[in-house]
Amino acid sequence: MSDPATDDRLLLLSPADNVLVARAPIAAGERIWLDGRQLTVGAALSMGHKLARRAIAAGDSVVKYGAVIGTATADIAPGAHVHLHNLRSNYTATYALDAPAGGTP
Repeated sequence: MSDPATDDRLLLLSPADNVLVARAPIAAGERIWLDGRQLTVGAALSMGHKLARRAIAAGDSVVKYGAVIGTATADIAPGAHVHLHNLRSNYTATYALDAPAGGTP
């Protein structure tokens, strides 16, 4: 789905989502359009990573594909990178994502 008021490098997978997915890398400091507003991207965003579509409060659900994928562990501003530093997965324990291959942290 494409919204003319949103940067073409961002993909909205479901209208219920509060995150968008980067279809291409976006550099830190770059200006983008998001739901008709121009924002500055604070951190580099790699392809496939999530960006907050709107403000998400700590404790709120993060929704992707129209389904809850995790819980915000901090307040997330519109246009901010959504990843392990501010999201707890509902599927994989966060500590497991940081574990060295074949072991525990």
